Amino acid sequence: MTDPSSAGPSSAFPAGEQATTADRDAFRRVRVEVAKAVVGQDGAVTGLLVTLLTGGHALLEGVPGVAKTLLVRALSAALTLDTKRVQFTPDLMPGDITGSVVYDARSAEFVFRNGPVFTNILLADEINRTPPKTQAALLEAMEERQVSADGETIALPDPFLVAATQNPIEYEGTYTLPEAQLDRFLLKIVLDVPDRDAEFEMLRRHSEGFDPRALQKAGVHPVLDSAGILRARDEVRAVGARPDLLAYIVDLARATRQSPSVRLGVSPRGATALLAAAKAYAWLGGYDAITPDHVQAMAHPAWRHRLQLQPEAELEGVSADGILRSVLQQVQVPL
Repeated sequence: MTDPSSAGPSSAFPAGEQATTADRDAFRRVRVEVAKAVVGQDGAVTGLLVTLLTGGHALLEGVPGVAKTLLVRALSAALTLDTKRVQFTPDLMPGDITGSVVYDARSAEFVFRNGPVFTNILLADEINRTPPKTQAALLEAMEERQVSADGETIALPDPFLVAATQNPIEYEGTYTLPEAQLDRFLLKIVLDVPDRDAEFEMLRRHSEGFDPRALQKAGVHPVLDSAGILRARDEVRAVGARPDLLAYIVDLARATRQSPSVRLGVSPRGATALLAAAKAYAWLGGYDAITPDHVQAMAHPAWRHRLQLQPEAELEGVSADGILRSVLQQVQVPL
């Protein structure tokens, strides 16, 4: 299992004792398919699968060139789901995402034309490059799974996943995501530069003709459909959680609020997000109930974007991940 001090889920699923179901095998095959295109980001793949299993959304953060966009595209190629990509720019308008009411000359009526948000997987590329007004256009879609327009409410497809990317080091021409927007993301997945072996394997593939724009030629094929995802979600919801583990999550959340370096700690919604992520992570490994290891493995990606630090703490170089490591070390682990 994952070291509690690590910053996210491990690259491999934990080995449980429960018999593997067909749907769980399908999720494992998704990992294999994605690995045909992306090297060295196995932990991020696990995070996306956890997000898909919980019906949540994922924010992928990393410097340019670590395969954020390619990772989402490869995941989409391994699923029989509709996928659309939106390049977020400063001049992007809310209607460019959700859709807008237009006049149809043929019927002489105003009709709603669906925007790219009407899909199963929405790749919101460089989401922090668009103004807050346009970012806010996603709030209802991400939380309520619907779009309101012209007095009507239109449901989005199910499953629906927003996979957003952002660059942590470039601030010119960007807009900080507001707390309400960040809170809509189940996980914030940090993609690091891969290690030497993974980087060598990536160059070897490119040397042999790998084209990231042609994933089918790389052998990435769909192995999981929406019906399998929805069945798996039902199984994830049935994963057990002992009362002492629920209390453990509560104690962890309350400990973040008591840290002197934190201005705003993890909310009750954040606690439920960690529980959901831990259940999905446990299910992927074949467990029928969560353990402390599952909670600890998902604490960083589920909570790092929910902590608001004190200004003086940020100036001193304190990070959300550092606070979470300290909290995980201080709070007593259930036996």
